[in-house]
Amino acid sequence: MNAPSRIERMLDEIQAVSTRSKWVLSALRAVPRHLFIPSIAQAFVGLEEREVIVDRDADPDTWWEVVYSDSVLVTQVDDGATEIKLGVRGSTSSNSAPSTVADLLQWLDPEPGHRVLEVGTGTGWTAALLSHVAGATNVTSIEIDRANAEQAAKNLGAAGVQPHLLVGDGAYGFPDHAPFDRVHVTCGIHTVPYAWIAQSRPGAVIVAPYCPGFGLNNALRLVVRPDSTAIGRFPGFASYMMMRSQRSTDIGDFDPDQAQLSTTRIDPRTLAYAPAGADLAISTLTGLQSRTYREADLYRMWVIGDSGRWAAATWEPKRDVYEVFQIGDRDVWQEAVDAYYRWVSWGEPDRDRFGMTVTPEGQHIWLDTPERVISR
Repeated sequence: MNAPSRIERMLDEIQAVSTRSKWVLSALRAVPRHLFIPSIAQAFVGLEEREVIVDRDADPDTWWEVVYSDSVLVTQVDDGATEIKLGVRGSTSSNSAPSTVADLLQWLDPEPGHRVLEVGTGTGWTAALLSHVAGATNVTSIEIDRANAEQAAKNLGAAGVQPHLLVGDGAYGFPDHAPFDRVHVTCGIHTVPYAWIAQSRPGAVIVAPYCPGFGLNNALRLVVRPDSTAIGRFPGFASYMMMRSQRSTDIGDFDPDQAQLSTTRIDPRTLAYAPAGADLAISTLTGLQSRTYREADLYRMWVIGDSGRWAAATWEPKRDVYEVFQIGDRDVWQEAVDAYYRWVSWGEPDRDRFGMTVTPEGQHIWLDTPERVISR
């Protein structure tokens, strides 16, 4: 199906998003994406993120078109317990958008001969891309889902690539193959496992999607220091499915009689549409998460705390004040508002002004310099 020309069109599309290093483009040319996509997958295409189910047997033209576009292709939902079909949610594994894959590889910047740990094999595509650069014998990729791991091994075999593949929890790394020069993480985290730092040599780079759960998510790039700590910043956007051990809990059932109803003059969209720097500040200062729901004439934002404490603020047209529906004894909506305006008082810094330091005792986030810690 003329894969080389399709690859070039895909590269043209992702280069329109951002400039890419030549070696990243070379790797994407060398490892065809279609070898790592199942015959049926769920995709969200275009700026409007239109949902489609691509089926190679039923409609091969659409399958090839979407595979070589800058689209996420969901390959598993509900940890494999649910069949992929239109309208199904709960994605638990995917082949990530090529532009995001290219971003993370560019921030990781592996070299030939580097020893690489990959956390989350998924379909095997990024393990193959890393093998192209560093050499397959230097790449160790860990996948927690056995079915995904088995299929990734088949995909990599068909592509003629043989990195070290393991089934297990990547949060623990793999000390038998340490020390690592690069750690490439393909699942969202809100807490950096210290094992990744302990198993890396000084100067090693760790790139991961930092997803605390409030608004936009972030790429995190850490450099390991000689004292076995790591420090780095948030160079851009990255949003991945959460590491299984760090998934958040649902709101769950509640008793409506326990709800408290109040009002706010703050348009909920002020927080919901806030820049990435605001989202990072709010999540850091409060530990809160958020969810959103939109219809033509209604917008609802959930702010979620701990142990069944949450609030929902609803925007409706032609209103001067907005309803806030709260469960629990913690005023999470007001906490989020206060954190937002604290961010405003700092001069509305963007995400690239924030950084993180990780030590054996834990992690903390700072603004501008490591000495200006905003939360531990």
